[in-house]
Amino acid sequence: MRRRVLTPNVSATSLDVRGFHKKSAAAQEMLESVGKTFLEGYGYAAEARTVDEAAENLETVPVRFRGFAYEGAAMGFTVRDRLPLGPSGLTEKFLAGPGAPHIYMIYVGIGWAMARLPRFRWPKSATTDPLLRWLVLDGYGFHQAYFHTARYVHEHYQEPDFPWPAQGPAAYATNAIDQGIGRAMWFVGGTDAERVASMIDKFPASRRADLYSGAGLAATYAGGADEQELRVFADRAGRFRSQVAQGSAFGAEARIRAGLLVPHTEMATRVLCGFSAEKAARITQDLRPDKVVDGESPAFEVWRQRIAGEFVSLGGVSQ
Repeated sequence: MRRRVLTPNVSATSLDVRGFHKKSAAAQEMLESVGKTFLEGYGYAAEARTVDEAAENLETVPVRFRGFAYEGAAMGFTVRDRLPLGPSGLTEKFLAGPGAPHIYMIYVGIGWAMARLPRFRWPKSATTDPLLRWLVLDGYGFHQAYFHTARYVHEHYQEPDFPWPAQGPAAYATNAIDQGIGRAMWFVGGTDAERVASMIDKFPASRRADLYSGAGLAATYAGGADEQELRVFADRAGRFRSQVAQGSAFGAEARIRAGLLVPHTEMATRVLCGFSAEKAARITQDLRPDKVVDGESPAFEVWRQRIAGEFVSLGGVSQ
């Protein structure tokens, strides 16, 4: 009963319903499978008596799509946590237990939940990882671009004075949201590299670095483009080429940390980063700050900039 009441209708993942570009039958099938798997994971969380019970079901999802199921489960547990009745602390238990290897996707899933919850029900930012909490806003941005595409993608809407998180530079919230919007644009554009780049290039130049980074992450984690298309996307990124590499490396790190490395991720990092997925992921790990100190820019952004710069200095990316 809880699953039926809480879980969105799977028709919402149809490219026809969303009005997204259809590049090919294969790309459409992949993107719709991502959406269906996300809702499958959400449903597992909605119906589970414990996080371990949900994880047993999540582990049956094919490797290519399993991360999206964990992302959906994180949204489901967060929604359940914020309901006035029922158990609480499910998301925290999920992160501390079977969801730990999927921490990046879980934080993104929390952002999906925030987009559906009233603000007074949002989780407290102080309870989140001080470095990775910005991924929550990535998830929020993805949701808004996915479900409110005209406003956030085509009209370039940007939310002023975003109230979350309470810690860190408040102005950076729009950057993190843009990273999620860019990631969603890979879906909106149907994994068509030319189309996605053209959509990004219509945004103000000040927003394109974050948008290209998000799209590079999606191209690496979700896939859907062949080697030639990825080279086109890298070329179209121009001076934002290193941000595409940074996003791609994050995608590789998320898959490798969770034990979900697949061939399209390996191909994407070799094209977008100039290195193998293992090497790209290791760069993100090596440059991760030991201590989180937020200055004018949050430590998360400093980390991203270091990663982008590293690919340039190592010669994997021309600038």
